[in-house]
Parts: sequence; structure tokens; C-alpha cells
Amino acid sequence: MTQKPDQCLGEWIDREALAEAMIPLIGQLYRNNNVVTSIYGRGLINRSVIEILKAHRFARHRLADETELSVHDAFQVLKTMSDMNLGAASVDLGKMIAKYKEKGEGRGLEQFVREELAAVADKRHAAGAHKGTDVVLYGFGRIGRLLARILIEKTGGGDGLRLRAIVVRKGADNDLMKRASLLRRDSVHGPFNGTITIDEANNTITANGNLIQVIYSNDPASVDYTQYGIENALLVDNTGKWRDAEGLGQHLKCPGVSRVVLTAPGKGELKNIVHGINHGDITADDRIISAASCTTNAIVPVLKAVNDQYGIVNGHVETVHSYTNDQNLIDNFHKGSRRGRSAALNMVITETGAATAAAKALPVLKGKLTGNAIRVPTPNVSMAILNLNLEKATSRDEINEYLRQMAMHSDLQKQIDFVNSQEVVSTDFVGSRHAGVVDAEATICNDNRVVLYVWYDNEFGYSCQVVRVMEDMAGVNPPAFPR
Repeated sequence: MTQKPDQCLGEWIDREALAEAMIPLIGQLYRNNNVVTSIYGRGLINRSVIEILKAHRFARHRLADETELSVHDAFQVLKTMSDMNLGAASVDLGKMIAKYKEKGEGRGLEQFVREELAAVADKRHAAGAHKGTDVVLYGFGRIGRLLARILIEKTGGGDGLRLRAIVVRKGADNDLMKRASLLRRDSVHGPFNGTITIDEANNTITANGNLIQVIYSNDPASVDYTQYGIENALLVDNTGKWRDAEGLGQHLKCPGVSRVVLTAPGKGELKNIVHGINHGDITADDRIISAASCTTNAIVPVLKAVNDQYGIVNGHVETVHSYTNDQNLIDNFHKGSRRGRSAALNMVITETGAATAAAKALPVLKGKLTGNAIRVPTPNVSMAILNLNLEKATSRDEINEYLRQMAMHSDLQKQIDFVNSQEVVSTDFVGSRHAGVVDAEATICNDNRVVLYVWYDNEFGYSCQVVRVMEDMAGVNPPAFPR
């Protein structure tokens, strides 16, 4: 039946009103109960009415009948949750409603939600019951500043990871102002979502209520963090200068630091953790771990999914990677091969250790993959091309549908995303929180040979993976629902 203009607008206004009513419920659950809400992985915290409605629209790509998620149902789920005095949890409203439609078995939606969340009902902690885990960012470049944004966004009631300090070398007399400005404005990721003030007398930046101490130091072993009230901190080394246990161990000599995460591939016997794959290997005894590289994080979840279903005989990984700060803007001397040539003007063939590093996170791949990389003149978002020979034959439609299901319903849903459009380009993936996004339209399959194209935001998506590793290391990962 054809809709009339007034009817169409009236329905939109009703949905806007419901989305507006959802915002305070989402905020209260987050700040008071440490409950994180999303719709098929799209976070709802601090989102506008339009962003919330777009998330409901996006859900049609995940639902079997390709219908838009009902705002009325989502509002009812939130209203029920707000009355349950919940403890810390991560709740996906889209998946909750989808499970209800599939397995509700005659129950009302409210009853279903109460039974699904019974494990965390009446488990809210009193204010101040949990102090949270102090975090120090050692280095404040591309990854450091994005980690800061994510940590500030996820502060909630303060029970989880709390950004307390950044450590940098002093670059100028107005260094503090410049650091704050770089946090406030980003040419790729846009403006900071919130307010930022600086206190030059005390060398602090306050971002959305987070008081961040700026510490100037050239020596990783000489800072006494306890003098700033920082205790038992998780330090994240973003410099890449030290990559082995000996070098990174310098941080552990500092009072106030108890654990270290490296945002680069670790050397020697360091555990290289790709969240979703081997984060279960993190133990209470681990003092230093690596979060591997952006490319390793992008490819390993997809490789694991494919290997589990079809078996990988061998393959080649070609990375088409945006240029990085390591390269020269114009031609100049560089110790690395080819990297001295202008990053803004050239495609530059270079090496990547991602194929070898993949085997550290997923040992079954050892000796099966080769890899190389091409740096290209874009500032962010990269692509991994996985050219694989499989043990089992498949078809393009079959493997695409399998990966779509993995993105929706598997334990790798935070790592693997899926897009099925002939029109997407690299900038469409700026800000993606997944480790990698499978481009279904680009998939090539011929019997047991398949070529998969995986987009990834090599800055923000990787930073989200680092934060997931940090949450596991700190033991502040809340249970996820629906089960």
C-alpha cells in the first residue's frame, strides 16, 4: 500500500520521539550501572536521535527478514533494563530482540528480557565500590590519542579503565596546549566529542571530566607515578621504540606501574594477543603483552573463521596500507628501503610481518602464509587481500554467507564485520570499531581457491582491539548479553 506524505512524516516523528526517550535510559544505565548498550555492535552511548535511528535502520542488514529494527521494541527492552538494578553488562538490543522473536516461546518481551538478564539483575554496585584501573599512555601519537578518545568515551561511572596520565617528551614551551589541540581536532577522525580544558600550572588536561596528568620524561624507567596518585596502573606503550621484554620492562621499574601493553608486534617470547582469537592466553601473571599490529588484527579473525570451516592449505596476504608517520612526506633519506620516497605521491612496496605474526596468534597457520605490503597515498583505512587455497571447495555465495553469519552470531562478531555493497570505498570505513570488514561484493571464488578483501581502519579499529585487550588484562570486561 502506498503511504501518504502526512502518514510517512507522522511515523517518523513518532520514531524520533521514542529515540529521544531512549537517550536518558541509555545514559543512566551506562553511568549508574556500567551497562553498555548497542545495536549489532553499533554503540548507543552519547548518540543523537538520528544516530540511534540510523542504528535501527542498519539492523536490517543483520536480520533474516531484512526488516528495520523496531524502535518500540528497543525502547521496551531499555525500559525493562532500567527497572532491574543491573550490574555491569554489555547488552546488544538488536540481538536481544532477534533472539526473542526466534525463541520467545509465547513469553512477553519484558518477561523474556528479565529472564535473559537474570544473572546480572540486582547486582548494581554502590557508588565508589570499584575504583577502576588506572591507565597511563606512554606516547601520544596517532594510536595514543585515539586510545585516549576511546577510554574517555568508555569512562562511564569510573569502574573500568580510567585514563590518568600521558607521558611525552616536551616539544615546546606551549607543549600542553598543542597536545590538547591534537586531542581536540583530528584531520581524519574529526573533532573530539566533548569538552577539553587545560591547566598549565599543574600540567593537566581535563576531557569530559577525566583529569589527565601530562608527564614530561625522556626515560621510561625514571617516572614515579605514585606522586600523581596513580597506583597499580596499566601502562600502554605507543612509541614502538621498545618491543621486547627487556626494553618494555623498564616501565615496570617505575612506582605505580604493574602491567604493560605494547601497541606494536612484540619480539622474543612476548605474547602477541589478537582479541577474539587468543585473549584467553592472558593470565594474571602476565606483566607485559603485545596487542600485535593493525594488519595482524585485521586478518587473523577472518583467517580463523575460514580455517575452521574450510581449512587453509596455504595462501598469500597482500596489504594495501595507508601511509604512516614513519614515511617521508617528500623524498628524503630513510633507513628503510623505498620508504624515503614521498608517501603522498607514490605507491611504495614494503615488507610486512603480518603473515608471520598471524601464526603467533593462530599457530595452525605457521608456515602457510606469505605476505607483502603496498603503502598508498591515503591517510587512513587499509585493505588486506587474502589469496587462499582451501582444503574444501566452496562457492562465492556460500563463503560470503558463512562470513556474514560469523559477523552476526559468532564469538568473532566484534572483530569481523561484513558489507555487501558495490559502492563502498575506503573512507566509508573511517571509524569502524571492528578489526576488519569483509567486502562481499569483491569476493572471488573458484572451487577451493578464494580471494577475500578485508577493509580495516588501521588506526581506530586497531585502537578498539587494543582497548579490548586492556579490558581483559585489567579484568574489567563485563558479561555480554544475550548469551
